[in-house]
Amino acid sequence: MAESSEVRILSKSLIRPSPRLCEEDGGRLIHLTPWDLMLLSIDYIQKGILFRRPPTQDADMTLTISRLRDSFAAALDRFFPLAGRLSIANLDTSPPSLSISLKCNDEGADFIHASAPSVTVSSILHSLYVPPVVLSFFPLNRALSYDGHRLPLLATQVTELADGIFIACSLNHAVADGTVFWNFFNSWSQICRSGGCPEVSIPPAIDRWFLDSCIPPIRLPFGGENDFIRRPVYPPVEECVFHFSAAAVAKLKSMVNAEMGTDGQISSLQSLLSLIWVSVTRARRLDPNKETSYMILIGCRTRLTPPLPESYLGNAVHVAATQNVTAGELLQRGLGWAAWQLNQTVALFKESLVRSCLADWVRTPSFSYACTFKPEDLLTGGSPRFNVYGNDFGWGRPVGVRSGAGNKGDGKVTVYPGPEKGSIAVEVCLSPKTLSALIKDEELMRMVSCI
Repeated sequence: MAESSEVRILSKSLIRPSPRLCEEDGGRLIHLTPWDLMLLSIDYIQKGILFRRPPTQDADMTLTISRLRDSFAAALDRFFPLAGRLSIANLDTSPPSLSISLKCNDEGADFIHASAPSVTVSSILHSLYVPPVVLSFFPLNRALSYDGHRLPLLATQVTELADGIFIACSLNHAVADGTVFWNFFNSWSQICRSGGCPEVSIPPAIDRWFLDSCIPPIRLPFGGENDFIRRPVYPPVEECVFHFSAAAVAKLKSMVNAEMGTDGQISSLQSLLSLIWVSVTRARRLDPNKETSYMILIGCRTRLTPPLPESYLGNAVHVAATQNVTAGELLQRGLGWAAWQLNQTVALFKESLVRSCLADWVRTPSFSYACTFKPEDLLTGGSPRFNVYGNDFGWGRPVGVRSGAGNKGDGKVTVYPGPEKGSIAVEVCLSPKTLSALIKDEELMRMVSCI
């Protein structure tokens, strides 16, 4: 966990799922797919939601913390693989190789209760810059997904604030993506809100999906972690959260489609990301001849035939890159043109490309690495479709969402739904110098709204 004099850990519990019928002793072994394995050198997913303090009858928080712990345990019963650990097997081959799987051994997930009595909801919610203390609300900071063989795959920290609560989760990225993350969060809040009823709206689908040509376990051509795991050097970055009202998003979409004559073909998100891309490129003061790329994480559950279930408990995400664009061209041609480039990158994305990339990966494994963005590029994760504001634990909707230190590089952009229908929040992580210039960008800030 990040250290901060403002945050004090009050207790830490290891939560294990209830015994399951018909499970072999020691638990099942779930083989990891290329989608999972390529993220072993990436930090944990870290997201958290901000609430105002529950009603006065729970002012001492004892009952609230107990309810949260009990419902977290009940949710873990449904998502029991997340209580396991990664299992690393050195295979008797020449040259050396290894396989990495998820072992459902019920070693447990961490539940942490913390206190930050000097931090207010307003100091987080109404600050354009994300206060550094927020990073201390997250467990397992700076852990890589590979570390899941010795660390919990899932941990949560409930931090009492002066007038609110921050509930954060850290989830191993080699076993789950953002869809799984928010499905777990939604299930946990549903169980807590219902008074402990273990039924959830979207029960997880446990079995992994593999190409027909890929027989698990996948053999990695390495003798040990030093051959493929890199411990990142985290760059000095700062972050801001920009809120765009539903009206601002609709205005931006209408504007870029009118400019390009595309009759609504360019989506709201593509329109908004074009504004971010142009604004950040301007703030970076790049050489006009320097190429800039925009990488977008695209969910693949619905893009396969047959489609994967929404509840698929694993990674199903592909990176699509808009490339061969110079900084000068981007700034000269403007928002509509930038949005069209993003639109075409997504439109050209096909299932055949997904299958080809996965097959190639099995033959020649490669890995994504944390915080390695080029200083001229952007990478966007998250989605405005994730159910963030439906996480009512029994005392009302959250008022904000923030992320932890994981994967924070110069150029990381994370998208969330906003608190009102149709609104979008964008978290932008950049070098201090670039971010300082960005918040002075008039074209961007005219579209930003207060919450």
